[in-house]
Amino acid sequence: MNKSLLTSALCALLTVAARAAADVKPAAENPALAEFKKSVSPILRERCYECHGDGAKKGGLAFDALTTTDQIARNPELWLKVLRNTRSHIMPPPGETALTATEQKSLEQWIVTHGFALDPARPDPGRVTTRRLNRTEYRNTLRDLIGANFEAEAMLPPDDVGYGFDNIGDVLSISPMRLEKFIEGAMTAVNQAVPLDTVVMSSQMLVGEDFVTADGTQNAARYSYYQARTTSHTFKVKKKGQYRLMLNTKIDGEATPVDPQHAHVVWKADGKVILDKEYEWADMDYLTDTFTFDWDAGDHVVSCELTPVYPDLKPLRTKMEYRVLFVIFDGPLAKEQWDHHPNHGRFYTREKPPVAAAERRAYAREVLARFVAKAYRRPVDADTVDALVAIAERTYSLPGTTFEKGIAQAIVAVLSAPRFLFHLEKAEPAAAGQPTARLDEYSLAARLSYALWSSLPDDELTQLAARGELRNNFRAQVSRMLADAKARAFAENFSGQWLQSRDVLDIPINSADVMAIEKPPPSPDGAVAAAATPPPPGRGGFGFGRRPRPPPGTELTPEIRAAMKQEAEAYFHHVVTQDRSVLELLQSNYTFVNEALAPVYGLVDVKGSDMRRVELPADSVRGGVLTMGSVLTVTSNPTRTSPVKRGKWILENILGAPPAPPPPDVPALEDAKPKGDEKQLTQRELLAKHREDPKCASCHERMDPPGLAMEHFNAFGRQRTYELGQPIDAAGELATGEKFGGVRDLKQALLEKHRVEFYRTLTEKLLTYILGRGVEYYDVPTIDAIVAQVDKDGGRFSTLLFGVFESAPFQLRRVAPNAASQTPKSAALTLNSSTP
Repeated sequence: MNKSLLTSALCALLTVAARAAADVKPAAENPALAEFKKSVSPILRERCYECHGDGAKKGGLAFDALTTTDQIARNPELWLKVLRNTRSHIMPPPGETALTATEQKSLEQWIVTHGFALDPARPDPGRVTTRRLNRTEYRNTLRDLIGANFEAEAMLPPDDVGYGFDNIGDVLSISPMRLEKFIEGAMTAVNQAVPLDTVVMSSQMLVGEDFVTADGTQNAARYSYYQARTTSHTFKVKKKGQYRLMLNTKIDGEATPVDPQHAHVVWKADGKVILDKEYEWADMDYLTDTFTFDWDAGDHVVSCELTPVYPDLKPLRTKMEYRVLFVIFDGPLAKEQWDHHPNHGRFYTREKPPVAAAERRAYAREVLARFVAKAYRRPVDADTVDALVAIAERTYSLPGTTFEKGIAQAIVAVLSAPRFLFHLEKAEPAAAGQPTARLDEYSLAARLSYALWSSLPDDELTQLAARGELRNNFRAQVSRMLADAKARAFAENFSGQWLQSRDVLDIPINSADVMAIEKPPPSPDGAVAAAATPPPPGRGGFGFGRRPRPPPGTELTPEIRAAMKQEAEAYFHHVVTQDRSVLELLQSNYTFVNEALAPVYGLVDVKGSDMRRVELPADSVRGGVLTMGSVLTVTSNPTRTSPVKRGKWILENILGAPPAPPPPDVPALEDAKPKGDEKQLTQRELLAKHREDPKCASCHERMDPPGLAMEHFNAFGRQRTYELGQPIDAAGELATGEKFGGVRDLKQALLEKHRVEFYRTLTEKLLTYILGRGVEYYDVPTIDAIVAQVDKDGGRFSTLLFGVFESAPFQLRRVAPNAASQTPKSAALTLNSSTP
């Protein structure tokens, strides 16, 4: 080949190669990365690089180091933190230029559609963790299923808490010890509430509160040795026969000294004396007296009369009492007069069981099939019923054993089974190619009933589910359920945990120390003004020490603690059932109090133990959850207030922006005071010293201001003016720039500037409680849609509640190729469908 031909061939090849290269287009860039570079990266560079770029890596994050698809488009946990921090104005930090509304919108749109890879038009229902009944649900379910008054708190170990609630599937374990406790609990409940024979002797237990004075103002629970009193109770007897009355009483004095007073006690039945005794001092002396009567049908009055033996004696101690603990009334005693157990109709449709073996077996099948379907919250297969009938038959076939005992034994098996102890759900068949399916209506009924009642569905819900009509009647059923007394469980269990108000019953508070801090400064003449401080123990008559009763509202008594808990529940229940705006949870002109709580709030003319709605004076700073006694108490220390705890509580439960955990080596707040300085510092002064440490400043700049805004309330919620002799300064400025002069201004700032954050926080809390799982990144579109509608509707609670109930996470379920993958390991070995 000559040189020219070779050159021509080479040129031709190069031309073909060049044309081929020209036809090859570069690989398309990932749309998420392209949009990130176009819309998000400029915002981050402008607003965030001072701390998170250009060599800065605060918190271990540098945005300019994110370069790969995995780092940017497959990192939802990172972008969820970014979304939360920018929405709550944590980032950029105070002092830096905040994102504009346009920038925030662009950032949020990219995060949801690309960072999370979600389609807001097709919300993801999220994961489902099979969870067991918690103690409250177990107790309420036994109450509604078999009529048992089961003391779950005494019989079962406490439930673990996750995301602030005790119904979270991820933490509700089922250890062998707990399963054993459930079996013991089932046996106890069945023995208490399930008939063990066809007829039983009627037995009634009363307590001292059931015996009352003629005017109904006092009862027999505690008789003072120094006060004459007569109480009585009327027994309504249906049949003529012999009856037994057992009195269980107690003499309750102090260990020392001996009280000289004696009490003359007379018990009468229909005016005839049955017990006449004089009791002297005793400490913890328990007494039992038993009587029998031949009574006709009708009303019979049993009374207890106590009179002081030495009426001229003055009381020496606060307690020298005759107490009626409980009274047991049995009868008629003759077996031929006995009746069905009070719960007979819950289980049986016949007056007595058949005698023939085949008929007994058929009746057992009828009884157990109906019961187990209710207990498992859905129809059950024939094999399950057969297994239960076999248990019952083995038991009632034993010599001397009743049919009812056999049924009761099978019921124990039902109440110990996984299908009773766990929320086991099923979905309808999914459409071809769809990643989700609707929950079946039995599962929907159970979700709804445990959300609002913390108990199993009633017959109306179950019947609608059986006909496939629950979704068509969904809103009407929610309204019906909220009107039911059982809906109090929603207020008690959701608000009690969200607000932490149920903790007020046990949190330690030293009332005397708390009140001592409130003393005003000395008057110009050097005298210290009187303060409403509980006086220390003094000297009573005869030289015995006796503590005078402190002024009302100055001591955190058990009655006040209970009223504080009830206030939060009654207030939330009112907002729910009256469909009020949830903004009234932040501020209103009313609250709920009783006679015990009213003095703490400075309210007058409130009588009785029942909680009632009261309009607040125009100048009151009460109204809303921030100034409730329960919230103020649980965010305090035993002897003083804690602006840090109160501020943290607001950030977590109102704004949804909790601070980071403190570093491990942070000193206690009291250590901020210079050593050798004897002067007592106020909380404001201590916190100012504490913030001088750079490690503490960033979080405390957010926590301290809202906490200090509530310093006009002491450690159990009573208003005060002074701390350690100094006027309290409750003014401040939120990290987001809103200034306030006290809690009234703080509430206004939250309403005007942070309304949407509160809507979002409440939505997340409610979704967490109702679903029994934490909120994840894939829930953001659902939450955003609910919040937008709530804001549009002025904060109506019904909009929030139906937004959650009608959302994808509540109504749908992911289609899982292996359902067992959603079951906790602790339960996987026991969830065999063949187990009764």
